[in-house]
Amino acid sequence: MSPAQHSRRAGKSVRPRTLAAAGLAAAFGAAAIAQQIGWPGSARLLDDLRGCRAITDVAARAACYDSNVGTLIGAVEAGDVKLVDREEVRRTRRQLFGLTLPETDLLKPDPKDKEEASDLFETTIASGRQTGPATWRFTTAEGAVWEINNPPRKLAPFAAGDKVVFKKASLGYYFIRINGAIGVKGRRVL
Repeated sequence: MSPAQHSRRAGKSVRPRTLAAAGLAAAFGAAAIAQQIGWPGSARLLDDLRGCRAITDVAARAACYDSNVGTLIGAVEAGDVKLVDREEVRRTRRQLFGLTLPETDLLKPDPKDKEEASDLFETTIASGRQTGPATWRFTTAEGAVWEINNPPRKLAPFAAGDKVVFKKASLGYYFIRINGAIGVKGRRVL
């Protein structure tokens, strides 16, 4: 019986975030297993391609490039290797902001990007509403759902298009500043 089925039978709901985290952990675990059993990985494919530069004989160098480029293209077409550009990685980091994920080089901030080097994350609100007497929820332009519990009475209603700035706090919480107002503590829920 799967954990989801067990939780449903026990009368508990399964949180989508928990299932997503489990899926990511499985994917990263599969990648680690693939490296342990001998899959060369994209780094080795690139190292083999770089090695062709050292060959002085023109015909041998061309044969090396042909062989290694063919291997790399075959791996990309088979889906074993993915090529992503900097903007796609940046967009993914923005969508995952606020979630705790395993460390991976692919998702580390690019030191060349000044916006990502900041400890602040800025975006806009896509939608938001008060969900209870002391609870507000809003969705960012990237699709992340955030919740603020026990906000100060001065928290003005917010609307789509309002600017929001996040700064990491502790224990999975962030300081959230909407339209330059006083910061309040909140967390990502989806």
